Amino acid sequence: MTRSFATAIGKGSEPFDTRIDPDQIRWSNEPDIDGGSGNASRTFEFGRTHVVRPKGKHQATIVWLHGIGDNGSSWSQLLETLPLPNIKWICPTAPTRPVALFGGFPCTAWSDVGDISEDTPNDVEGLDASAAHVANLLSTEPPNSSNGAATALHSATCHVLGLYGNGNVYPINLTAIISLSGWLPCSRTLRNRIQGSRDGIRRAASLPLFLGHGSADDVVAYEHGENSARTLSAAGFQNLIFRSYNGLGHYTVPEETDEVCRWLTANLALEGLRLN
Repeated sequence: MTRSFATAIGKGSEPFDTRIDPDQIRWSNEPDIDGGSGNASRTFEFGRTHVVRPKGKHQATIVWLHGIGDNGSSWSQLLETLPLPNIKWICPTAPTRPVALFGGFPCTAWSDVGDISEDTPNDVEGLDASAAHVANLLSTEPPNSSNGAATALHSATCHVLGLYGNGNVYPINLTAIISLSGWLPCSRTLRNRIQGSRDGIRRAASLPLFLGHGSADDVVAYEHGENSARTLSAAGFQNLIFRSYNGLGHYTVPEETDEVCRWLTANLALEGLRLN
């Protein structure tokens, strides 16, 4: 299955199963991240959110972000088959917007992408809006719980710094981040921003990250994933694993999904993993 920048943002160790009414989150606009400053900002209309409820004891909730041009439905069908019975999966759908990478052609995307590179200008407003949408989805979960990939890694930096890219307060704590076939936006100033914050250093050191990338990826080149992992490590993310998959393109295979399942089980202290 094509993964198209698939990523996950997780909260773990939930004491009970919070019920989310799918009708309440099917269509959501982003929370106010402008901080009431009165500055003009774009409006983002997010698509349908699909929820896969746990088959067993509810121990963790994960927001899984699809890639550019995809939707939450396709990933919810795959995630339902994973041997992780105690996870609730929330699969939102990105807004449909013109994407510069495709000559302005409109498609679902968590932010505008002009070029897949660490050096290209970043759509910080779009990334912040998507990170805020994810935070809003997780805010309905119990407190003590714990493009696509670009948004997940941007959310990781927001969590570590306690701030969105625009300087407003980031409202939730994250427990784990997965990025498959992605790259890190806003990377050029990341290390200095984290090293200038005592809390940022502490949070970066403790947040588990799993980055996976295929060596034959022809959409997001392998070196972008490798460079992102190197930048994150240098910025203080000590609990980071980078896995390369020889010959793998921009899609997923059982070897990778099995490794993700084991990693989630270990880092979220899950019960009931059933791998053949």
